[in-house]
Amino acid sequence: MKERSELKRLLVMTGLFVAVYYLPVGTTRFDGAVHEALALARWYAREHVILCLIPAFFIAGVISVFISQASVIKYLGSQAKMWAAYAVASVSGSILAVCSCTILPLFASIYKRGAGLGPAVAFLYSGPAINILAIILTARILGPELGIARVVGAVSFSVIVGLLMQFFFRKEEKAKRQALVLPEAEESRPLWQTAYHFFVLVAILVFANWGRPADAEGFWLLVWQLKWWITGFFGLLYVVSLLFVLKLDKFQVVLASGVTIGIALLFRGRPIMPFMTAVALTAVLLSRHKGEPQDWLHATWDFAKQILPLLAAGVLVAGFLLGSPNGGDGVIPANWISRLVGGNSLFANFFASIVGAFMYFATLTEIPILQGLMANGMGKGPALALLLAGPALSLPNMLVIRSVMGMKKTVVFVMLVVIMATISGFLFGEL
Repeated sequence: MKERSELKRLLVMTGLFVAVYYLPVGTTRFDGAVHEALALARWYAREHVILCLIPAFFIAGVISVFISQASVIKYLGSQAKMWAAYAVASVSGSILAVCSCTILPLFASIYKRGAGLGPAVAFLYSGPAINILAIILTARILGPELGIARVVGAVSFSVIVGLLMQFFFRKEEKAKRQALVLPEAEESRPLWQTAYHFFVLVAILVFANWGRPADAEGFWLLVWQLKWWITGFFGLLYVVSLLFVLKLDKFQVVLASGVTIGIALLFRGRPIMPFMTAVALTAVLLSRHKGEPQDWLHATWDFAKQILPLLAAGVLVAGFLLGSPNGGDGVIPANWISRLVGGNSLFANFFASIVGAFMYFATLTEIPILQGLMANGMGKGPALALLLAGPALSLPNMLVIRSVMGMKKTVVFVMLVVIMATISGFLFGEL
């Protein structure tokens, strides 16, 4: 046994040495791919981590600490009414303007709190896929047919994939249900207070990440222009929540709020500065109050420790293979992809689904990317296939899902999404 272990170690070391020895350093394609991997990582860190992931981690912490396990099991668990569980999970994206990575801490939280596999997977898929703003922009920019098809496909996908996952792993779910002891719901505060705290955090997440619409005028543009004022308003409501829901020390909360407002006035035009200040001071405040506040901070940190390293590795690999949002090529040239997804063959739809599944899309970025691909000859069927597979999956997303529910369930989930996206794209293209 020891000799076999040593032989395996030798083979791994030899393989790594050969790979490094023959690295094509200096070639245009390889050097460009390395540059794109780092460019994607930098873009992700600047545009996505602070405004998207950090609020998502805090929201996941709220689910983990503030919402009792009994409540999660009641509405999303294996013993919940099927229609109610899937109804709640499948439309969650209508209030969560998140991408395939931002949904991960929320999914991990409800799954670990006892949600059934089917509803949890439906939530995982629907979160990024049923974003109201993305649906509207899809219809306006890519055409009403694609917009309607995306709505129908995303809602039905979340339910069907969830039901299939529940069916394939029904024995494990049955064992989990039998082993799970349903605790009595012991809420430390009225439900409306928990709902208020949760709603305020979700609103901050949504408006802080509100993207600029394509139209030069209209209501959505006005919302974008006022996004930081709206976010600031919900920030004040958050202060109220810290005072009267969590009941933190009033002097400390008021002092932290004053520092944040002072930073906002000092760095006008740079809203990221007061946002980062508010996050840092929230962590300090929670750390100084024992009990539920510290539990919330610890739960938030646990999700960050689990998810961030995997996301970082996945983003680097995705950038190396497929390039970054600035239009640069990875190892796989973008023009190859455009040529492979023309027409409406099964292969074109399958290839679009695979590319969408592994490529990373931030919220709304799939629309301009698809606009460029369709201008270069991409068919409408493959475009829908990419829309159905892309926002809900990515290589970083898969790595984290694997750490939450295991390799087997992750592989089945990815296969179901790719297969269904392929079939849907093909049928849509034929119509």
